[in-house]
Amino acid sequence: MLNILWRNMKWRFQNPIAVIIPLLQPLIWLVLYSAVAAQTMQNTGIGNYTAFILPGLMVLVTFGACSSGGIINFIMKSGGSFYRILIAPVSRRAIVLGQMLEAILLSFLEIAILFIVSLFFSVKVASGLAGIALMILLIFMTAFFMSSLAYSISLFLPNEVIYETIMTAIVLPMFFLSSALFPTDHLSGGLAIAVMLNPFTHIIDALRSLIFGERILFENILPVIVLLAVMCCGSFALAMRRLEKETAH
Repeated sequence: MLNILWRNMKWRFQNPIAVIIPLLQPLIWLVLYSAVAAQTMQNTGIGNYTAFILPGLMVLVTFGACSSGGIINFIMKSGGSFYRILIAPVSRRAIVLGQMLEAILLSFLEIAILFIVSLFFSVKVASGLAGIALMILLIFMTAFFMSSLAYSISLFLPNEVIYETIMTAIVLPMFFLSSALFPTDHLSGGLAIAVMLNPFTHIIDALRSLIFGERILFENILPVIVLLAVMCCGSFALAMRRLEKETAH
């Protein structure tokens, strides 16, 4: 597992554009969009709009980092190393976890940069160290789910062009149909239902409550952790099943 993790990390070091591009869009949102949109949100009761959208951008960064992890599968296939790993004396679980951990580490690196930049916009975590620890757990579980899902989807599809199209079709609706950019209190009808059925709405709301709330509301956080645990188990099982089918071929 560690050998596969290090192999993928070396590829990132040799191709720094693969780190910069997934981070660039959220940074633009954080710096430019928050500055412009904050002026239109003055009557919503949101004191610091940058702090309000930061949880959504953390999730967006996780999407981007984990989605780019699926591209590595296509690069490995084109170079033949993917199939050499399959016939090596390495467990299938280690192969999947090795690639997933690289995407998770990239997610944390980019979120750390995003958080450091947000400090210049007076963003702070009101719930303190305990809140930061819970945020790390939520981000880890989100990245685990997204990286295993991206890994599975990359094994379903024939090339990276179709993969990127499918991932964009998944990520953008999930991001915009959530509470990432706006309060959901006054939504109604089908839009309100779609937003509430989106699991990332609840993840973003949990992260946001830890940033704004001095008291940790475990009755709101624990259901999100349980939801993420179920999602993680399902996506990891799917990734393992897809890799087993690749082995059978």
